[in-house]
Amino acid sequence: MKKFYKLTLLLGVLFCASTMYAQNISDMRLNEVLVTNTEGFEDDYGYRSGWVELFNTSYGTVNIAGCYLSTDPNNLTMYRIPKGDVLTSIPPRQHILFWADGVKERGTFHVNFKLDDAKEVLFVSTDGKTIVDRVAIPQLDTNQSYARKVDGEGSVKQESIIYKSLYKNMVAKANANDTETVEGWIKTNVPTPSTNNLTLDGESKGALMKEVDPYGLFLTFTAMFVTFLSLIILYVIFKNIGKFHIKKKSENAVKAMEGTGKSDKADTSGQVSAETYAAISMAIHLFMQDNEAHDFEDTVLTINKVSRTYSPWSSKIYTLRETPQLKK
Repeated sequence: MKKFYKLTLLLGVLFCASTMYAQNISDMRLNEVLVTNTEGFEDDYGYRSGWVELFNTSYGTVNIAGCYLSTDPNNLTMYRIPKGDVLTSIPPRQHILFWADGVKERGTFHVNFKLDDAKEVLFVSTDGKTIVDRVAIPQLDTNQSYARKVDGEGSVKQESIIYKSLYKNMVAKANANDTETVEGWIKTNVPTPSTNNLTLDGESKGALMKEVDPYGLFLTFTAMFVTFLSLIILYVIFKNIGKFHIKKKSENAVKAMEGTGKSDKADTSGQVSAETYAAISMAIHLFMQDNEAHDFEDTVLTINKVSRTYSPWSSKIYTLRETPQLKK
């Protein structure tokens, strides 16, 4: 049983650790790329240049300090994002923009390469080897960007239900003149640096859910499934906790009877008999009744002689009092 609980604890720790890692570097995604910028967004120095946008898909803050951006798969450490800048901590579901102007001296978010001849962009983890995300850059016109349809969403082959609903209701309208690619990205003539690629325009999540599940069957099934699954998990947990305590009580009973020659008579059931519970319940019930607060006594007092000559009842110290002192 001890091994079982140790294994459970270890698995819980590993799960928490994996969850913490999941809401880390691996949750960052390349979200939008613009190569030639002549009329669009300006950087903090007033220059227009190409840029790369990253998006934090998780619901926890992710610090990308120490990671790398590159345009060469043979040189994954082309630009190392500096440490010590508080702005490298990306809040949940937010964007960050890197200017591909080739002048890294301008600050943390100015990389040392340009996108003019780049065929792809890669985002690499802090080890300089693990590619977190990559995207091939197609031929783009001036001021045209290459972006995900929905921020952080996967490819068309692995569309989520929410994505399908969004695409059906709004993406098709918003990007009617854009060119769709087979990888779930689009060429758009309306770049959206540091903001959502798709604006919901007042559509609430309730309206989207109504479109996906008009009769509420999916929502009902999900709620019932979560409820019953929780009850089953609680039952298993409490059942195993009870078995554990029963076993411990049995072991303690055997240990207490060791050396007395009566270890074979120790109660190893680990359970209190039903008769005992019944007697305790009846005693409590009688005690709570006004006319049954006390048992009827036969007024017979029996005194048995003990072998000890000393007893607290015969000690003289309990009969002595301090001599009164008169204060003058």
